[in-house]
Amino acid sequence: MHPFIIQHIDHIVLRVENMQRSIEFYQLVFGAEVVKRQEKLGLVHLRAGTSMIDLVDIDGEIGRKGGAAAGSERRNVDHFCLRIEPFDEQVLIAHLQSFGLTVEKAALRFGAEGSGLSLYCFDPDGNQVELKGASET
Repeated sequence: MHPFIIQHIDHIVLRVENMQRSIEFYQLVFGAEVVKRQEKLGLVHLRAGTSMIDLVDIDGEIGRKGGAAAGSERRNVDHFCLRIEPFDEQVLIAHLQSFGLTVEKAALRFGAEGSGLSLYCFDPDGNQVELKGASET
């Protein structure tokens, strides 16, 4: 028996090459909100629903410890998933494409709440982001 129960993902930390570009991307594309900056560390915390997306400047105190930036040969994470409501595939694709993003057609994928439609896009640093709707099963 475990002394605790996991409730949900608290935050994800992404290492980024251009902090301002990444902040603007997550604000404009996904509606995330900057809630705290730790300039000395090169760290910015963004609210993403009940979770956080933390951005670390690769040239900052924390970021330098991780080496080179993510790229086609090296990734910091495979992807992270944002559970969203509502999930209207055509509206989502149009929204993401309005920011110049390439988006694949939605597919049924398994997640924390079961199987539901989701689609993928990439942020400016090559981090893959999954947008997932409600469970259908």
